[in-house]
Amino acid sequence: MKILVIHASAGAGHLKAAQAIYEGLKKFTSHEAVFADSLDYTSPFFKKFYQRTYIFLVMGMSWLWGFFFGLLDRPWIQPLMRSARRFYNGFNAQRLSAFLKDKNFDYVITTHFLPSEVVAALKRTGEIRSRLITVVTDFDVHRIWLNPETDLYAVASEWTEQKLRQLGVAQEKICVTGIPVNEKFLYPADRGELKNKLGLKENVFTVLIATGSFGVGPIEEILRILGLPVGSPLKGTYGLREEDGLQALVVCGHNRGLAERLRGANYAGAKIFGLVDNMHELMAVSDCMVTKPGGLSIAEALVSQLPMIFFHPIPGQETNNVRVLRGYGIGCMPADVPGIAGELRKLKSFRDTHLTALKLTQRLARPSAVRDIISLIK
Repeated sequence: MKILVIHASAGAGHLKAAQAIYEGLKKFTSHEAVFADSLDYTSPFFKKFYQRTYIFLVMGMSWLWGFFFGLLDRPWIQPLMRSARRFYNGFNAQRLSAFLKDKNFDYVITTHFLPSEVVAALKRTGEIRSRLITVVTDFDVHRIWLNPETDLYAVASEWTEQKLRQLGVAQEKICVTGIPVNEKFLYPADRGELKNKLGLKENVFTVLIATGSFGVGPIEEILRILGLPVGSPLKGTYGLREEDGLQALVVCGHNRGLAERLRGANYAGAKIFGLVDNMHELMAVSDCMVTKPGGLSIAEALVSQLPMIFFHPIPGQETNNVRVLRGYGIGCMPADVPGIAGELRKLKSFRDTHLTALKLTQRLARPSAVRDIISLIK
């Protein structure tokens, strides 16, 4: 069968989920698999506008993003939204529609709501007969993901399943698969060898600080938990330092300026990274993760059995992720940096607290998500 795995390059999570599914199809099946970015089938202007508007809103005006995220999830606005989306996507994604009609894939697996809507519109008019599997890449689900023509929804958790049912989706259309992650996260690693490779101390509590792909958050403040930069005139920390038995790995994503500032500050006990391709190794050697609560970051941490402390969520999808996970007893979101220090102190100092957090991640982890999604292809 011909299978299309398609995403939209707005945020890293949709891309990573699609890549994991595509790689799984290539490895575990004989299907003809095609990988695509839906924005590549729009005009160059629209692609840049779509990407840059998203980045601008979530980084510079997150309150406005949160406002519209909530507004557009209201039931009373959905008829207007559906009409607007059909016109908007129909005009801007004509090349995508032509591609889908020309190839007429047996299955289309999407990890973003834009291609889901375009595929659904073509199914509605009978222009394609592809079966549509929509993979929701957060733990909550916004109404923008919903289309009557979607054949199956692959979702993160039982909570997500229940939310879809409340929104009117039939039970037989929902499969709890988990959010797909790269298979590199699934295999046990030799922590000692990895720590030696990364230049880490063997028996020191290791904290992974992940800023998300955009590299945002109070990272300098968080690092003062671990120790002040060499030569700094500042005195005092929030109570946790390297000599207290902590070391940190900091991933700054695309924010090169942040990475350079942190390296220049020479923080004691901290190793600074930009964009990485070995996050699975960094998670494997860590005892706790301080992170923005993106759906893919959470899914990767869950399969890595990594307790989480959240900071600076994007209003909307990320605040909702935190809310859902708290319902499972996973993660916490202190109000400030001293609160983060307090939570780290608990995880480091109290073995039972750390073990309980580990067990809770195991309950929600879905390491077989890729295979379970692939198994939906009949």
